[in-house]
Amino acid sequence: MIAAVAPAYWLPPVVWMAVIFGLSSDTASAEQTSRFLLPLVHWLLPWATSAQLDLLHAAARKSGHLVEYAVLAALWFRAFARGRGLAPRAASWLALAIAVVWAFVDEGHQSTLLSRNGSALDVGIDAGGAVLALAAARRGWRAALDRAAGALLWIACVGGGAALAVNVWAGVPSGALWATAPAAALLLVIRWRRAHRGS
Repeated sequence: MIAAVAPAYWLPPVVWMAVIFGLSSDTASAEQTSRFLLPLVHWLLPWATSAQLDLLHAAARKSGHLVEYAVLAALWFRAFARGRGLAPRAASWLALAIAVVWAFVDEGHQSTLLSRNGSALDVGIDAGGAVLALAAARRGWRAALDRAAGALLWIACVGGGAALAVNVWAGVPSGALWATAPAAALLLVIRWRRAHRGS
């Protein structure tokens, strides 16, 4: 039975590794991604300065690393836990090891290209994404997603509030921040009331 369904568990992480390797080529260099990300961010945030746009572009690229390796670790965890029947702890360690080794391979590959460069920071971000996904897998996805949603709301509320204050001080229009930061605060209050109503 396991042999019949093995590709369903083992093929996705291998294919995802190939996708990551493909993205470490020139096609996903900063120059290439800036061609579509910068216009998109400028359209979403027309008041942003070029320095802010560059910062958001860099943040989006680093977030991409985090997500890529979170997915990779989750796929390997699934393969080892369900496809091989390993205990969650063993499956986590194996998935983490593969993700970290692949992060080194990926950055090594990038260091051989003229349009890219390898980065120890990126390996750390990749490993961080893998650790986050594996922690979520071991504790249960629903609880992990709930915590992640709460953390993102706090970031949107506090970060958005800080950005509003800086923009007001600098005389820069804040546009959608006037809606998103208060909306995040409102959602935090709603979550808090629901949590206390249930307890």
